[in-house]
Amino acid sequence: MARHLITSALPYINGIKHLGNMVGSMLPADVYSRYLRQRGHDVLYICATDEHGTPAELAAKEQGLPVAEFCAQAHDAQKAVYDGFDLAFDHFGRSSSQQNAEITQHFARKLNENGFIEERSIRQVYSPADGRFLPDRYVEGTCPHCGYDKARGDQCENCTRVLDPTDLIDPRSAISGSTELEIRETKHLFLLQSKLQVEVEAWIDEVAEEWPHLASSIARKWLTEGLNDRSITRDLDWGVPVPADTWPELAAEGKVFYVWFDAPIEYIGSTKEWADENPAERDWKSWWYEPEGASDVRYTQFMAKDNVPFHSVMFPATEMGIREPWKKVDYLKSFNWLTYYGGKFSTSQKRGVFTDQALAILPADYWRYFLIANAPESDDSSFTWEHFTATVNKDLADTLGNFVNRVLSFSKKRFGEEVPAGAAAGEAEQRLGGEIATLLAEYEAQMDALQFRKAAAALRALWSAGNSYLEEKAPWLEIKRDDEGRAAAALTLRTAMNLIHLYAVVSEPFIPSSAAAMRGAFQLADDTKTWVTADEARALDFLPSGTPFTVPPVLFAKLTDEDLETYKERFGGSEE
Repeated sequence: MARHLITSALPYINGIKHLGNMVGSMLPADVYSRYLRQRGHDVLYICATDEHGTPAELAAKEQGLPVAEFCAQAHDAQKAVYDGFDLAFDHFGRSSSQQNAEITQHFARKLNENGFIEERSIRQVYSPADGRFLPDRYVEGTCPHCGYDKARGDQCENCTRVLDPTDLIDPRSAISGSTELEIRETKHLFLLQSKLQVEVEAWIDEVAEEWPHLASSIARKWLTEGLNDRSITRDLDWGVPVPADTWPELAAEGKVFYVWFDAPIEYIGSTKEWADENPAERDWKSWWYEPEGASDVRYTQFMAKDNVPFHSVMFPATEMGIREPWKKVDYLKSFNWLTYYGGKFSTSQKRGVFTDQALAILPADYWRYFLIANAPESDDSSFTWEHFTATVNKDLADTLGNFVNRVLSFSKKRFGEEVPAGAAAGEAEQRLGGEIATLLAEYEAQMDALQFRKAAAALRALWSAGNSYLEEKAPWLEIKRDDEGRAAAALTLRTAMNLIHLYAVVSEPFIPSSAAAMRGAFQLADDTKTWVTADEARALDFLPSGTPFTVPPVLFAKLTDEDLETYKERFGGSEE
């Protein structure tokens, strides 16, 4: 089977993330990783906190903590939330790790040796009120392209255009708000992306045809506008230091690498962290370095559209300029925005539902299913409490949860706590088996294509097929007829229990906790099944009669009108 390397965009260290961040990167990466593992593939899912840059320094200062201590605490807090969402990372690292520093410095040295880094004197924004140079992220103003008045000096989050602080109209310090800014001279290192444009274009032409249109169009738009040489160092106290053996003067001045230079390298650094913590695992280079075995790896990245330019152009350009055979992305799965009643989820503006708040309200599976079933793949999608409540009640509570409860409760009442035997499968069961096999093939095809909304629809159809079968056979009527009717009812319930087990297996990527509860209802010895074949789907006889079972607690509680009003009042129910 193929080896799959999967990464999701690194969540920034300053604060717990919102649901839009979750559905735009980490959650779909987890769903896909789980699915591939179940299908027998060798999978490595890597992520980390992105810990460098001015925001981390400022957040630490606000809390009165050394920045390293702040980042350590924030990393643990974020990891706890992701554990709560059942994100099955192989490793969730930290961009402040020694491994990342060493690899970042190695990349910089090689880029310099190959003529792709140049030291330049530049004029940079300085804020007398703050007593410091302002990195581009901490200069705010109006975007010259779209007119958004909260654009940052590195990128406008509204139109995603990459900016320079001097591009902004009416710039101001994001720290103090001061508009009395000066331009002073300082030295920085520049990555000569312009010299790599032709190579990046050729690579994009080769690999991006199969990418989502969103990702490929953003990459090509950036290339059409022309790659500019980019400063890759900053005047900060916190970050990967510029190596003194290569740039002694800049190192003496305390220059560190730009967060967008070292953050993508942390995918590699985090893999090395994982290998260093698990010596029995395959060497980290076998996932990333062609001569060490990475030639058979398929690399898939997950991210929201604002991260696409850096991952589709800047990081690949960095890898190319090193002139070493490092693994580049094969498939870049990008997402549009998940909005909150038409407005953006925003960490800085505290708008929308944040991941820790979500888990305090309802278990993770409610959120996992809703978010993936409504993933913003082809366009932006909107979170509303009305839509969330309706989806939970219809799909999870009524279609899946009620099916499981009805079947097991009724069978326990009429046949005891073992899977009943009953009659041999008949025409209805054969028809059902064929339908399940067809739907399972559709589900697999959409998962293989990373079409998550369509995969959710196929999964929902699998659940619905069980309900249709149950209504058609009506075991509560069959059992009232005679002994033959009792045997027919037992067959119906045994078939339905086999469906429950099948649902437990194939639903695991979406709702892992509920899938475990469904599987755990049956006391099967050595139940190690990881997937269901087409023949097994047609037969629906994996559970032998006589298998003990228990009725699990309600899988999904229906949300009431009172719940809906409570959520809307707490979080807001309309665009602000």
